[in-house]
Amino acid sequence: MRISLIALLAAVVSASPAAAQGAGPHDLEARAILKELVEINTTDSSGSTTKAAEAMAARLEAAGFTDADVQVLGPNPRKGNLVARLRGRNAGKPIVLLAHLDVVEAAKADWSADLDPFVFTERDGFFYGRGTSDDKAHAAIWIANLIRYKQEGFVPARDIVVALTADEEGGDSNGVKWLLEHHRSLIDAEFVLNEGGGGDLRDGKAVANSVQAAEKVYYSFAMEARNPGGHSSLPRKDNAIYRLAAALTKIAAFEFPVEMNEITRGFFTGMAVLESGQTAADLKAAAGPSPDPQAVARLAAESPLYNSMMRSTCVATQLTGGHAENALPQLARAVVNCRLLPGSDFRAVEQTLKKVVADEDIVFTTVWEPVASPASPLRPDVMAAIKRHTDELWPGAVVLPVMSTGATDGVYLRNAGIPIYGVEAVFGDPNDVRAHGKDERIGIKAFYDAREFLYRLVKTLGS
Repeated sequence: MRISLIALLAAVVSASPAAAQGAGPHDLEARAILKELVEINTTDSSGSTTKAAEAMAARLEAAGFTDADVQVLGPNPRKGNLVARLRGRNAGKPIVLLAHLDVVEAAKADWSADLDPFVFTERDGFFYGRGTSDDKAHAAIWIANLIRYKQEGFVPARDIVVALTADEEGGDSNGVKWLLEHHRSLIDAEFVLNEGGGGDLRDGKAVANSVQAAEKVYYSFAMEARNPGGHSSLPRKDNAIYRLAAALTKIAAFEFPVEMNEITRGFFTGMAVLESGQTAADLKAAAGPSPDPQAVARLAAESPLYNSMMRSTCVATQLTGGHAENALPQLARAVVNCRLLPGSDFRAVEQTLKKVVADEDIVFTTVWEPVASPASPLRPDVMAAIKRHTDELWPGAVVLPVMSTGATDGVYLRNAGIPIYGVEAVFGDPNDVRAHGKDERIGIKAFYDAREFLYRLVKTLGS
């Protein structure tokens, strides 16, 4: 009996693992895009964001976007950025949908034996691969939804622009910064939607959808202890390693003061509704005009996240010293990475830590000059749309403003006067975060649900 091609394709799709997750055609397209992106190496050392940008441009052009509205451009051949535009009715400045194409380094030897970071793998309800959670899932969703809008004939009130950029994770060719400096008109916007938010699952239930409206400031410095050294058979009290270790021990014991802002107060107030008992009471007390010291201490001991949300932090991340096993060290060096609250003066932080160390022979040198940015105002239209569609897809989940303890490219846009909001809506276990690490993954259902949420959200905001 002859079987039609359509029936055959339907049979193949219905038998696929993705179909078993309840995936529709738009989900399957997003899955195919994510697979393609994951399997393109976009690391700084050996990969190319240009190749990924060109692959996405080809998909958009096949969907009917013109060359004028799809551009791949960048400062060098390996660091291309994609900027694609869905034309609207010119009722206002565009909305930009931002994601980064680059990923952190990954070696197959560091992952489980049956996984390869650059081979898209579907297993046990998850998609595995480098970038699945940071940030290629977001990029795949933006492209899939932009194609869907085009197919549906949706004409927004304002242009909708997708920007997929290079070097968010490191490198010297940051795409957002380069575009603002050389082609600002391409990404100039009323506001931007970006990574940085997320969904909180507890016992399999969606409880909170976070919106990143501020982020801490990334700052690194080196500490060095030096002396003439000598033979290891003649120890001396000013051993460079010991002096550096003593300085690091003092920094480890030091805590910056608690400073709450509009975003963190909103986060703690919202989290108090989700917690219970002493933790709920402590969250309320910490969010008040004068945070209760005992509540702060309990929260800091309970959760590194709560601690980092309340204060600036500095932590040693790299350590080197000595030149031979039978010689006294002439140099001991540590790198300390700080995540400072918005508005912090990094020079004042350095001076504070010098006083804490109290050793004039320890030399401080800036490794990474910080770029600070103000918080984005919590726009009522953006927050209302996020709440509306959160209620539709995850009834009972609260919408929380959040200050990211990490860093994103939002810093460059905020400093350019463009508000930016981290909205991902990918729900997962907050105690099993694998971005940048071994066996990075994203839940399949979480990916599909986020795609639908962001489709509805952007359509609402763009109408």
